Amino acid sequence: MEPLVDIIIEDQRWNGIDLPALAERAALAVFEDQGLDPALFEVSLLACDDARIAVLNGEFRDKPKPTNVLSWPAEDLAAEDEGARPDAPEPFLPDERESIGDIAIAWETCQREAEEGQKPLADHVTHLIVHGILHLLGYDHVREGDALLMEGTEIRVLDRMGISDPYDM
Repeated sequence: MEPLVDIIIEDQRWNGIDLPALAERAALAVFEDQGLDPALFEVSLLACDDARIAVLNGEFRDKPKPTNVLSWPAEDLAAEDEGARPDAPEPFLPDERESIGDIAIAWETCQREAEEGQKPLADHVTHLIVHGILHLLGYDHVREGDALLMEGTEIRVLDRMGISDPYDM
């Protein structure tokens, strides 16, 4: 089967942590948690540096500074009611994988945050990929009820992967 995550590695430092394996494992865990068939959907991931993500953050969020992860959902699946689970994506063509969207992740910010939080880099990157994929699936953290749902989902997925609660500080 084709990989669930299509990756473009712009910054070669990402090769040092086997990003394709981390991303695939994270995507499969999210899809399993959400009851989605990985044969029907895919995710695109850009592994870049802070300079590139700052440009993207400026273009798409009017915040021209580095951030850890950005996401661009293919469709708006967000729930209308605060704290409600988002709608599930539906495949458009029966024999082709449907993209649920794109994610970008920045090397320097991820590395710095992992060091500051005293977390293994691979665990922190896995958390950010799970976080980004949940955004693609309509989860958000702007409203309090939505944030509680999203964080609870992240914690559950990561726990099943053997990664401790990233919000437990």
